[in-house]
Parts: sequence; structure tokens; C-alpha cells
Amino acid sequence: MPTTPELDVRELPKPRKHPTIFATYSDLPVGGAFVLVNNHDPKHLRDEFDVDYPGSHEWTYLQRGPKEWRIRIGKRTAAALPQVLLNTAEAPEDRDADLTGAVWNIPVAERDLDSNVIALPPGGGIDSHTGPDLDVLIHVLDGSGRLTTELDSELDLKPGDLLWLPRRSRRKFSAGPQGLRYLTVHRRRKALDLQPPDPRPRP
Repeated sequence: MPTTPELDVRELPKPRKHPTIFATYSDLPVGGAFVLVNNHDPKHLRDEFDVDYPGSHEWTYLQRGPKEWRIRIGKRTAAALPQVLLNTAEAPEDRDADLTGAVWNIPVAERDLDSNVIALPPGGGIDSHTGPDLDVLIHVLDGSGRLTTELDSELDLKPGDLLWLPRRSRRKFSAGPQGLRYLTVHRRRKALDLQPPDPRPRP
């Protein structure tokens, strides 16, 4: 019987641990596994696996400390299983007339899409701005409002409306007397590749 490979992350810098573990998991074939070796119980890591791969991974403790923890992590499916993230028909518990901005976003780390629930209070709004270099789909959940375009034309927004914002289009949002809540969906933006400034003096 082949030996399950081990991944010992005890000597890795903390910022590299989780990315290394998830990359190792991603490379597994269906039915494959590896043994994670760590110096503490990786509870937060398990929470991340439960969010990203619910029902599609195996997590078995082989040794529970005190100085060495060994967990067998297995891959049951080729991809993450579909899951319900949010019921937009049910009002979240944190609903508040004074709450502004993103009140929900996709908790899954490994994804190609971004999605948020945006809440604007009564009479509130988002100033005119040029959108990002990607298309955005908006589904109005409740309340009412108005979208003002680059030509100052206005679109009334009501629950159920499905709105398309073309990339780089200018838009301004104004909430009605009951506030405005809507769901946005778009391609995930690439992380900014921040480079340190060039220490050489400019000519």
C-alpha cells in the first residue's frame, strides 16, 4: 500500500502556510490525500476548507499534539461542490436603515467571480464615478432608487430589476425613501501587484 505523502509546514513563514496547503490540495487527484504536519491544531485552516470545499474534502486527525499535529486531508471530488451562499429573499439579521456599503460578499476564497450585497440608506447614494474595466450585473433586491448615466439620463430602480453596467461606464446611484439594496456580480478583479518604489534617484 503506497505511503501517503506528508506536507510539513512547521518551518514555513506564516504567510506561506495556507497558500502552500491549498496548492497541495488543488494538485491532488480525486481520491488522493496528504498528511499535514503542523505544530498546532489548524482550526482556522479547517474553517477555510469547510467554506471553500464543503463536503468535498476529508479531514482526519491522526495525531493531536501536544507538539506535533498530523491531519490527513483528502480530496473526494474533482471540483468544489455547488452550494447555496445566500437567500436574497430573506432579510439578513444585520439589516439596518443606517447601514451603508457592502453588507455581504462571497466568503469562498477560490473563485473567479465577485459578488456583494450593497445597502444604501434612505436618501443616500454613491457619487458619480467611472466603473472598473469589467462588466457588472446588478439585481435590485428591495427598496427603490435611481441610476444616473453619463448623459444625465435616469433609470428608475425597483425590486426585481436586472441591470447591466458596461465596463468603464459612468454611473451614480441615489436611494429612494425606503433605501436601496442590490446584489452585484462581476468577474473577480486581479490582485494589485504592488511594487516597492525604485530607490534610485530620478535624473
